[in-house]
Amino acid sequence: MRTLIVTEFISLDGVIDSPGGGSHPRAGWTFKDVPFVEEAYEIKGREQLEAGAMLIGRVSYDEFAPVWPSMDDFAEYNEMPKYVVSSTLSNPEWHNTHVLRSLDDVAKLKQGDGAPILVHGSATLAQGLAAAGLVDRYHLLVFPILLGDGKRLFGSGDPHTRLDLVECEAYSNGVIKQVFDVVR
Repeated sequence: MRTLIVTEFISLDGVIDSPGGGSHPRAGWTFKDVPFVEEAYEIKGREQLEAGAMLIGRVSYDEFAPVWPSMDDFAEYNEMPKYVVSSTLSNPEWHNTHVLRSLDDVAKLKQGDGAPILVHGSATLAQGLAAAGLVDRYHLLVFPILLGDGKRLFGSGDPHTRLDLVECEAYSNGVIKQVFDVVR
């Protein structure tokens, strides 16, 4: 069975909305509001090398697909299989992208053999995966900023879930890497 990892940039108050750009009033908050410290992003490079597939929602696909294919920093992501959970997307143009219609399809994908599946962005998808018991691990880069409003990783109706901290490191810019395994 494959491991499903939700990986997010997250504010101290739980917002994951528009960390690099997008529609949030503070879009780009990871780079505009917090000084860049290269070692804080080590986990992002490690994820690309270890992952076997990327799973995203439709909104994240619409934001990533026009930009990521031309970025050398995302070469591994661009080559690996990408899965978009969407009831409306057809004929995705991003290289090696496949459409899944439901969380049941995600569960079937997870049952196969292979390297981990990374979930980027998509608060709605991450919450749905958690509610369905499909998330195995969280990779969080927690930024020392309060955004107030915006899409959150954890919703008010999320199921009671115990997490084990398996990796943690603080960086000079105040960012904290937290890696949690979901306890079943």
